[in-house]
Amino acid sequence: MNLVSGDQEPSEGRGPERSTVPLPPQNVTFNRVELNRILNLYGRMVAAGEWRDYAIDFLKDRAVFSIFRRASEVPIYRIEKDPRLARRQGAYSVIGAGGQILRRGHDLERVLLAIDRKLALV
Repeated sequence: MNLVSGDQEPSEGRGPERSTVPLPPQNVTFNRVELNRILNLYGRMVAAGEWRDYAIDFLKDRAVFSIFRRASEVPIYRIEKDPRLARRQGAYSVIGAGGQILRRGHDLERVLLAIDRKLALV
């Protein structure tokens, strides 16, 4: 390439230019399998007349599935996923209305056993 006219050589092979705009913070979410398991439990408890409403919050540090007996009350249970605790006590926890941790662990299925009452035929 002839650079007599003062033209600069194009940058070849250096890849795309990096932008200085920071990426938006990523929220923690429940994946499809986790949400399926939680909603299956929720559906059974609604059919039994125990629960009536829910809310899902995807925050920067954790995902929360709140369960309400009535929409105007505080949640009776919160199912939380906190990836920062994955190597310690486990990423999943079930928290009661008073803030007490009912169960915590690495496996969502086992953690949900704290609130999963099997319905019995009477």
